[in-house]
Amino acid sequence: MDIFLIIGVITGLLSVIVGMIVKGANVAVLLNPAAAIIILIGTAAAVMNSFPKKEFLNIPKIISVLFKERENDDPVDIIEQIADLSKTARKDGLLSLEHVMQGMENKFLKNGLRMVIDGMERDHIDEILNTELDNMEERHRLGASVFTAAGGAAPTLGVLGAVIGLIGALGNLNDTEKLGHMIAAAFVATLYGIFVGYVVCHPFASRLKRKSHEEISNMRIILEGVLSIQAGENPTSIKMKLSSMLKPNDRAKLEGNSKGE
Repeated sequence: MDIFLIIGVITGLLSVIVGMIVKGANVAVLLNPAAAIIILIGTAAAVMNSFPKKEFLNIPKIISVLFKERENDDPVDIIEQIADLSKTARKDGLLSLEHVMQGMENKFLKNGLRMVIDGMERDHIDEILNTELDNMEERHRLGASVFTAAGGAAPTLGVLGAVIGLIGALGNLNDTEKLGHMIAAAFVATLYGIFVGYVVCHPFASRLKRKSHEEISNMRIILEGVLSIQAGENPTSIKMKLSSMLKPNDRAKLEGNSKGE
């Protein structure tokens, strides 16, 4: 579970509540079923109209990916693993990797090694893995675009909700006390819309894009590593080549691990 993301959502909600208290606004006004219906159902309808059924029904899976803290994603660990596989392949031959693959969790690395063991040509392996990588990147882009669409629709629906609320308020001009409460309630929909759009949906889209970028970067490291193993390069050379694909902090960590060996 990605606790940091949950903390971010809760912090955003608390900032609204605390801000209202500081300004002397009645927090109870946030409990507005009509505004919730307009924003939540309206946003869902906007997404339904923007994407086909298959992609809309895939939203729960996208959300699970969003909140899931992925393990074994450290690029330094991946490079260390590839270097160890290279040592095994150089010492005992490529066929010896078949035994190592049995407990391997990374499917992309496992598929790449399987093709190497099966004796496929370098260009063929490169083409297959790049195609898989491109397809995954496109799936991730579509997943993020769902939240981008929702983030664009929610604030506008908030304005729509405010207009609907004001229409109701203007129908009760004779009761001035009730009129004030209705006007205040009318703008709750706008608050809901802005919150859902700019504190939830757009940040969720950004988080998905970031997760995708990290996963794609790791897959590119694996692709180069697999091709290097097939070429019979030594582990030190592989580490040096793959380290150029790391961020400075990760590169320093890899260098520190190498010195400690």
